[in-house]
Amino acid sequence: MRKRLLSMAAAATAVAGLCAPAALAAVPAGDQDTSFVKTVHQGNLTEIAAGQDAQTKAMTSCVKDVGAKLVTDHQKLDADLRAVAAKAGVTLPTAPTAAQQQELKDIQKKAGTSGYDSAWLEAQEAAHTKTLQLIDTQIKSGSDTAVTDAAKKARPVVAMHLDMVHGGTCHAG
Repeated sequence: MRKRLLSMAAAATAVAGLCAPAALAAVPAGDQDTSFVKTVHQGNLTEIAAGQDAQTKAMTSCVKDVGAKLVTDHQKLDADLRAVAAKAGVTLPTAPTAAQQQELKDIQKKAGTSGYDSAWLEAQEAAHTKTLQLIDTQIKSGSDTAVTDAAKKARPVVAMHLDMVHGGTCHAG
């Protein structure tokens, strides 16, 4: 189970963030919880960068609007996640994974074309689908109550983001 979770975490190109729960656990997070928090943080960093990029490089106002929503939400979620990580004693990575960075660079190469919007939407759909799987695994199997509670609170935000990019089509409303 641990190997499967770690594989899912490593495979996630971008994942959504978490909201901090009202009561934080005083015990250090377990391996699964720590992996989840680190992966989610890198996903937040990725989503913020991708959203900022879409605001300046997307061809349609819908993709620009969705990009702005992702930036706003993931900045808030990541601030809350950093508080959960600090209470759990988890040291967070300082940048997205190499794969996440490369995916954004590949999408940026299409800037100024309709291909940018399509590639951006498809990447967001894939990332948010994987994120929901990660969150559901954390909710089912997490051992740190604060991390699991945060995953429960983050789930509706991730689901909303997925609805906005579902089918590789922009749905900003």
